[in-house]
Amino acid sequence: MKTVTVNIVTPDGPVYDSEVTMVIAKTTSGEIGVLAGHIPMVAPLAIGAVKLKKENGSTELVAVSGGFIEVRPEKISILAPSAEVAESIDVQRAKEAVKRAEGRLQGKQDNIDFKRADLALKRALNRINVHEGNI
Repeated sequence: MKTVTVNIVTPDGPVYDSEVTMVIAKTTSGEIGVLAGHIPMVAPLAIGAVKLKKENGSTELVAVSGGFIEVRPEKISILAPSAEVAESIDVQRAKEAVKRAEGRLQGKQDNIDFKRADLALKRALNRINVHEGNI
């Protein structure tokens, strides 16, 4: 099967660079699957997992917190505010972030930015799910 180069980059630098047979990503319009030779396109990403199918049949997961996917026939680039490969996710830190966000959302304080707390909760839950493979 044909492969395509995938780069995942954050403001802190590259997170992932490899050859894959398929990329599955969650965009703001729904989930997409991209193979080598796909027509060029750009789409905004939602908070979610990027599934990277390898030639040997394995699948690697990367947690992204939004951003954009740019598809070209020979290369796929993902630009995200933050991204983590499943193996490098600090699950304890993510669980603490879930507790903090849930506490903020349940509190009735006037100075809490509920949209920001909700996004923090979604990012933390996504990191936990990607690390545990619950996608």
